[in-house]
Parts: sequence; C-alpha cells; structure tokens
Amino acid sequence: MKSGFYLSLVILTFVIPGCKNTPFDAKMCGKTEYLHDAVKKTTEVIVHDIFSPVVAARIYAYSNIAAYEAFRYDNPKKYKSLAGQLNGLTEVPEPPKDQPVNFDIAGLEAYINISKALIFSEAEVEEFRTELYAKLKADGVPDDVFEASKAYGKTVSDHILAWSKKDNYAQTRSFPKYTVTNEPGRWQPTPPAYIEGVEPNWRQIRPLTLDSARQFPPIPPTPFSTDKNSQFYKEALEVYHINDADKESKQAIANFWDCNPYVMHQQGHLMFATKKMTPGGHWMGIVRLVTRKANLDMIATSEAYTLTSIGLFDGFISCWDEKYRTNVLRPETYINQYIDPEWVPTLQTPPFPEYTSGHSVISTASSVILSHLFGDKFNFIDSTEVEYGLPPREFHSFQEAASEAAISRQYGGIHYTPAIKNGEDEGRKIGEHVLQKVVTSTK
Repeated sequence: MKSGFYLSLVILTFVIPGCKNTPFDAKMCGKTEYLHDAVKKTTEVIVHDIFSPVVAARIYAYSNIAAYEAFRYDNPKKYKSLAGQLNGLTEVPEPPKDQPVNFDIAGLEAYINISKALIFSEAEVEEFRTELYAKLKADGVPDDVFEASKAYGKTVSDHILAWSKKDNYAQTRSFPKYTVTNEPGRWQPTPPAYIEGVEPNWRQIRPLTLDSARQFPPIPPTPFSTDKNSQFYKEALEVYHINDADKESKQAIANFWDCNPYVMHQQGHLMFATKKMTPGGHWMGIVRLVTRKANLDMIATSEAYTLTSIGLFDGFISCWDEKYRTNVLRPETYINQYIDPEWVPTLQTPPFPEYTSGHSVISTASSVILSHLFGDKFNFIDSTEVEYGLPPREFHSFQEAASEAAISRQYGGIHYTPAIKNGEDEGRKIGEHVLQKVVTSTK
C-alpha cells in the first residue's frame, strides 16, 4: 500500500482493501514511519538500559509479534496469525465488530505496551507514546477511533505479554551464574572489566520455532591444545596475525559491526562504558532501511521486522546453548597466555564464551529471512552506525552483509575461524527453519 494512493481516495467513500474498519483508515494507511520510530525508540532504550544481545532480541521479538498480530487484521485473508505457528502462542482475541478499530493504531499500541513492559526506562517509552499520540491526533484521528484502537491494541498486548511470561525468562533470573575455573581451555572473563559470563542459562528460554535449543547443533569446536603444531594453536595464531595486511580496511569492518553493549574504558581508577546497539539492533536498523527503500506498507513492514526478530530470538538461543556447552576461551586469553602477553584485540572481547560466533549465527539467519522477503540481490546502503560516528557501507545482498558481519569478528580479534564458519552454518539452518515453520502471508 502506498500512502499517496490512499490519500487520493480518502475523499471518496469506497471500501479500501486492507484499510477497512473506519473512514479514517484510508488516511492512516502508509504511516509506516510511526512503526519505524517505535522500533528505533526500542533500540535507543535498549542501548540506554544496556541489555545484553540475547535479552534485546527477546524484547524485539515479542514487541514485533504483538504489533503484527494487530496489524494483520487490515488484511486477514492475506496475513496469517502466528498463533499455532510459534511455540505456545494461542489465538489472539478477534477485534470487536461493533467498534471503529484502526488496526495501524492498534498495532502501534500493542508494540509500545510490550516494549514498555520488557525494558527498564519506562518513562522514555511513555514519553514516546505521548509524542506519537499527539501526531495521530494531528492527523485527525476521531476520538472514538482512537479509543477503540487503543483498547484493541491493549487486548493484543495483554495476550502476548501473558504468553511471553511463560518462556522461562523470569525463572532464569535466579539460576546459577557461570562458574569460573582454571580448567585449561575453559572460558574466563577478559579485560578490562572482567565481566562475568552473560546469560549462561539462556538455553532454558522457550524458543519461538525451534523444538529445543539443540535442534541445530554446530559441529564441535577444535580441541584445545597448547602444542604449537596443533590445529587450535594455528587458529589462535591466525587471529594474532589477522591484521598484518590490510589493517585499515579490516579494522573499519570490525568497528562497523562491533555492536558490543559492554565496551568499557579505563582512565586511572575510573572505569566507564561506551553504549552501543546490540547485533540484533543493527539488523532491526537494516530492516528499517530496506523496507523504506521497498516502500512497503505498515503490515508488510511489520512482517519483515517480525520474521527477522524471530530469527534473532531463536538464533541467540541456539548460539548461547553452544557457547555455554563448550565454554571455549577467547583468543585474547589464549594469545596472552601462550603467544604474546602484550597482545590486545582490535575490539573489546565480549563477556561470554567464544564458540559459536553470535554475529555469524544471527546475521546469517537474518540474511536468509530478508533474502526470502526481498530477493537475493537487494542492494542497500547500511547507515545504521552513522549515529555512532561510523560511515555507511554499501551491500549488494543481505548475504554479503551477513558474511562481512561474521568475518568482522575475526578482524576484531575475538573469534577463531571455526566459530565464524560453523556459526554461519548454524544461522543458515535456523533462518531456513523459521521460513519453513512460519507462514505470515499468502503472496
């Protein structure tokens, strides 16, 4: 749907497919920027609250699912409910037939409600809601439409929130923390902050499409060894020398895809953090860019956000299961102990085990899903990191972007080759599984 098309028809009284319930719907259609703004606000709050990559993916997933379940009623014959397709999700209550519900407004309300419920800085989300509603009022939304739409949005968000509370997240808050030992080859916290292992029990979270966290296990990592003739030593040496050639271009790639919300800086006795978006936030930003370029309507845009966030959610569960199953130490730890005690990686090492690479898993899963929606050769300029002081990068496909995101972790000195390559295979299987398991629309 294109807003210009619907605005040209608003003065008529025709029933417009996809914008059915109220005369105002024709004017509201195409206001996809409101959804983009909502997702962007979520990213900003996630950065502010310093949520881990895995928790951030959970926030994106439930928020987008809630929005989609309301938006889809604009065209329920084409867009299918996710109920019965996602683990444990039952049918969302249908909208009242005697109320003038605008489903775009209902979807935005549902999104904001879930986002607010899952973050810490509720006041920031509430301020965004107030500003958005002022814009909707300025758009001329009648009071009865506004209230009916908000009411149905709350009905949807209440349903999704109740479902989300059964995913074991609350229970894992009290599970045992990661135990640090001196066992050779086992992951240990890294400089400068030596943060304890993040979310070691994430495998216990209920997946959205996977039958278990182990549905697509990668092949085992290279056996640990300090022998200079061993494969493990060679892989560590590869990381050590990775920037010997083309250092500037490799570091630019590493920095562009860093997406580490835990970067710490130390000045004397003072330690402070630099806040960055998570890897999932970067891919949500890519969804924003490409749906804008494709000029998609609200529900199609929501479909892209939702499917991608489902891939992020399940990708991280699968990846985190392997990370804390194998507990592989990071290159920084190995190289400092067995090769060069003064070596420092280009990027700050994230606070969780090495195998597999989270960037490789979730970026590849996202690329599979977005390629399905937009095609294998969709050119786009990724300006997601511009606000963090980094120049945009151009990609000719989602796979190209995902491959660069994956190899960036080696350029950054924080992953060995197997974690990247096997992580890509893991992510590809998850992305394909999401597309096989979840049908959102009939094309």
